[in-house]
Formats: sequence, C-alpha cells, structure tokens
Amino acid sequence: QVQLVESGGGSVQSGGSLRLSCAASRYPSSSYCMAWFRQIPGKEREGVAGIEFDGTTTYADSVKGRFTISQDKAEKTVYLQMNNLKSEDTAVYYCAASGLWYLCRGMNGNRPSFPYWGQGTQVTVSS
Repeated sequence: QVQLVESGGGSVQSGGSLRLSCAASRYPSSSYCMAWFRQIPGKEREGVAGIEFDGTTTYADSVKGRFTISQDKAEKTVYLQMNNLKSEDTAVYYCAASGLWYLCRGMNGNRPSFPYWGQGTQVTVSS
C-alpha cells in the first residue's frame, strides 16, 4: 500500500504564498499520477493539479498561472507551490496517488477514484 504524508499548510494573507509537500512511501506503479485536491466544507472535493511519472502536469483552470506542481522522484515527494493566494483558495488540501497516469487529466472535474489519499492539510487565506 501507498502511504502519503502532507505538510506545509497554514494561514497566509491574500496575495501571499505557501508550498505544500506530500511524501509517498512508494509509487503505486511505474506510470503513476500524483495529484492535489482541495475541499471546502459543504462542497465536493475538487482537483487542483496533477503530475505524471514523466513530468506532465495538469491544472484546474482556477489555479493556472498561480500554482505549480513539481516532484522530486528520488525522494518520492510532490510539491504544490501556491502563489498569489486568494480567499477562495481556502480549503483542506489533499494529496492523492494512482497507478493510472491518465487520472491526472481531469483536474477541472470532480474527484476521481484515486485509491490513495493523504490526511489533508488546512490552508487559510485571509483578507
């Protein structure tokens, strides 16, 4: 099984930046998808960004140009650099992993069937 541990959440003022980290115990396959989702209370969990085994990235329209997903494969860690944060970015952010690379190609849709999830980390943006 894949275990995911997230860190880096916190409180920041509008326009500020945060970087989230997700460390994986192992990759689910050689052709994986690692992704970030977020959830606001009362709303369904939504995709934010995804990165595939070969470095291909996908972003939700709401974060394009502001967020950057990256990975350190040697450390089995993915990152989410969040810049120019807005109040609507306030949410619990979750790291997810799947052995199916193509699950990264749907960040504007609802939560797909990722088998592995982190515990979540709170991001609060104040104004």
